[in-house]
Amino acid sequence: MAITREQKEELVAQYKDIFNRNTALIFTENSGLSVKELEELRGRIREIGGEFYVIKNTLAKLAIDDVGMPQPEGILDGQTAIGATSEDVTGLAKAIVDLAKGTKAFQVKGAVIDGEIYDSARVKSLAALPPMPVIQAQLLSMLQAPASQIARVLSGSVRQVVTVVKAYSEKEATAA
Repeated sequence: MAITREQKEELVAQYKDIFNRNTALIFTENSGLSVKELEELRGRIREIGGEFYVIKNTLAKLAIDDVGMPQPEGILDGQTAIGATSEDVTGLAKAIVDLAKGTKAFQVKGAVIDGEIYDSARVKSLAALPPMPVIQAQLLSMLQAPASQIARVLSGSVRQVVTVVKAYSEKEATAA
């Protein structure tokens, strides 16, 4: 069934909205997924604040050109779907790469993250990173470690000074 010109314009507008609203777009080969697998993937991506869309390549190319987004070579060949998010980029990459590991037909083509082009290998390495809350906790513990060490050193020095002053005052008291 043919799509009318108005429907095409509406789809291009939707794609432009998706591209403008999200900082991370992961392009995938969408052939060979069952409806059940597709719905499970959409559910996992929704949990992390993302979206997953099956797109029309020619209309997506028009939208990409309109928004001025870089377009990786061959990213719009074959059946294409896009995972999009502005929140948890590593979570999105992990959800997509995990599904791609179990299915030969579903593969990562590449990504555009913060205006930078990523190939499929780089997306897979991004998926191997720990989730954002874990990274934040690790960073916080690294920042707190020097402060707690300084506090320990200072409290130890103060304790030593207090002990010396107390001993000196007791010595003076016994001598008087």
